Amino acid sequence: MNDEQIDIRYSLFDIQYLCAMEKFLGDLFANQSYDEKNFFLIAGPCVVETEELVMEVAEKVSLICKELGIPYVFKASYRKANRTSGSSFTGIGDSAALEIVNKAGLKFQLPTTSDIHAHDEADIAANYVDILQIPAFLCRQSDLLVAAAQTGRIVNVKKGQFLNGEAMRFAVDKIRNAGNDKIILTERGTTFGYQDLVVDYRNIPLMQAHGVPVVMDCTHSLQQPNQTSGVTGGNPQMIGTIAKSAVAAGADGLFIETHPNPAVAKSDGANMLRLDLLKDLLQQLVRIRKAVI
Repeated sequence: MNDEQIDIRYSLFDIQYLCAMEKFLGDLFANQSYDEKNFFLIAGPCVVETEELVMEVAEKVSLICKELGIPYVFKASYRKANRTSGSSFTGIGDSAALEIVNKAGLKFQLPTTSDIHAHDEADIAANYVDILQIPAFLCRQSDLLVAAAQTGRIVNVKKGQFLNGEAMRFAVDKIRNAGNDKIILTERGTTFGYQDLVVDYRNIPLMQAHGVPVVMDCTHSLQQPNQTSGVTGGNPQMIGTIAKSAVAAGADGLFIETHPNPAVAKSDGANMLRLDLLKDLLQQLVRIRKAVI
């Protein structure tokens, strides 16, 4: 294959990819007014702590996104099943938390997402949220991927810290073979030693080559796991750097966990963005997006 044939092949692929992406994301954001050339945002607190927290974050982030023309998905986990220590907070109860996430979505007219951890959770969570998120540790769990796919919901699979972008095609294939083409992949860093992660931005185009939109997780990619305290550390001062680099590399969406006061958050406080810093960062990111497309 010569250079001209390669250029034609990728040009045709780009057109097909953009059309496919436009359909299911367009349907997802049908109730929102936004700049179609913008990245989309998945954001919210790590876990449902209280209804008051969820409503505060959903309202403030939705107002910022409306102002900046950013399509927005509200995120909060109904349960954290992969805490370092057995004594860490895991949630307020699955049904109660899912009800709160659903209530926030309805009140602010937002699509919603939450993690699922086992195949028997897929149908339950699908009654409350629009996107089923597969945690990075579980991205190779075939029964979980198939169960999520069979709900008909969008499935967002986080790339395992132990995989490269090319290997994520197998997760994509499992979902497609189960009859679901509504797939998102999320880059969230790669294990670097025992207590750090590093982001390889080559994974963004590599995963886009699977024909799916790709999101950059700007907060979990800064985790510092395996701390002897039993609480995962983080490096939140680098959130802006990760986000800006991802937009420049062509990421379709960004994932940012945010909290009014991360110091008192019950999960992942060490790497969440303080809520009052979000607007300024998103303003910068919108400018970068306009410069690169």
